[in-house]
Amino acid sequence: MSRADEPDPAADETIRALEAALAQSPDNVPLIRHLARTLGQQRRFEDAERWYRRALQLASDDDTLRLALAECYLDQNKHNHAGVIVDLLLQRDPPVAGTFVLHARILLAEGDVRRAVHAFHRAVEDDPKQAESELARRLGLSAADLAGRSGDDRDEDDAGVPEVVDGRVRSLADEGPNELAGLELERPRIAFADVGGMDALKEEISIKLIQPQKHPELFKAYGKSVGGGLLLYGPPGCGKTHIARATAGEAQARFLAVGIHDVLDMWLGNSEKQLHAIFEHARRNAPCVLFFDEVDALASKRSDMRGSAGRHVINQFLSELDGVSASNEGVLILAATNSPWFVDPAFRRPGRFDRMLFVPPPDETARAAILEVHLAGKPLEALSAAKIVKKLDGFSGADLHGLVERAVEAKLRAALKQGAPSPLTEKDLMRAAKLVKPSTREWFSTARNHVLYANEGGLYDDVAKYLGLE
Repeated sequence: MSRADEPDPAADETIRALEAALAQSPDNVPLIRHLARTLGQQRRFEDAERWYRRALQLASDDDTLRLALAECYLDQNKHNHAGVIVDLLLQRDPPVAGTFVLHARILLAEGDVRRAVHAFHRAVEDDPKQAESELARRLGLSAADLAGRSGDDRDEDDAGVPEVVDGRVRSLADEGPNELAGLELERPRIAFADVGGMDALKEEISIKLIQPQKHPELFKAYGKSVGGGLLLYGPPGCGKTHIARATAGEAQARFLAVGIHDVLDMWLGNSEKQLHAIFEHARRNAPCVLFFDEVDALASKRSDMRGSAGRHVINQFLSELDGVSASNEGVLILAATNSPWFVDPAFRRPGRFDRMLFVPPPDETARAAILEVHLAGKPLEALSAAKIVKKLDGFSGADLHGLVERAVEAKLRAALKQGAPSPLTEKDLMRAAKLVKPSTREWFSTARNHVLYANEGGLYDDVAKYLGLE
């Protein structure tokens, strides 16, 4: 046992005294904080976590307690839990002292050294003594490295320093971007009737995007503003792109799907040009549903960015959403993300993505419909999709596709041995179901942390309701 792990009789006595005091005054936040801190110093992190959470129940607006809880989580290697709290604290103006230090520690623990260094630069701005800390040594930074690198002038400094992206140096270029390469306008043949379930979600999209275009005079009569966009979020594989395409079909509009690769470019300034060109293309072809997939990659928090290039893209995106250079009339803007907590808050202001809609895993009825689609055209014995999906709670559409693929592969192996094919049966599908775990579980584990610790303003109330945490 190391000296640090040896029992400390004096500390044990302090803990007992604090526990006795709290028995008489159970809601005394300073006492609880002192006890939690002492338990943490004794490496009794689970006990410390319990008391910090108790203190936050009594003082929910105390960000110093939040920071202490995040540090306690990090000490237990609960990086995700700690990161959720720090993400919330980074939005404060100014953040609580020590937030950037803890942010750097979390990023370093996760192996993201580049962002850890950036966060540590911010920490040194707040407290120059950090330049001589153990964390600076672990990051391989000397006081000379950190001198003169303040956050206020970093963008100017970076303007003269090439930025490395995917091993390539970005630089000014005379060549223009290959605008709109690979982007195609679609005329979707599906509408809301072709989307199983999601009735509440379809109603929200209709009242926000479709009906204002069909009945503008009615909305104006009630003083209801027309415009803005919707941000769809939820676990991967649950139909966000499908519902966006169905929105275009329902509105009898063209559909323009935009991915990260359609915007981001290695040459400085070209990403902004391509983003503008995409919006202009949608405006020229209105009515048009303009859909941004994985929008968190284009609209991530500016506080996490080291250089100015990413911020310029975000500013351009915000400008296009606001219709600064041209009207967005007739352009219905949808975006999807699996990580709404990484989206810059500026995108949620009125007139932009001012409504976030949760897209949950398909319900039982929708799962049965999806399963039947994936089984179509395959040799089948009589089976009941509705019966099978009763045991597949939490499966996404992608998971159901994977289940059918597993069952088909098993039948193919058997057919190769027997020399003749046989139809898929209910047992085959249930056997495959045991090999496929719902991919949504990991997402809900992360989302749960945001519901518990970063749901200010009720952003994730729909997730809380789905998880039964209301």
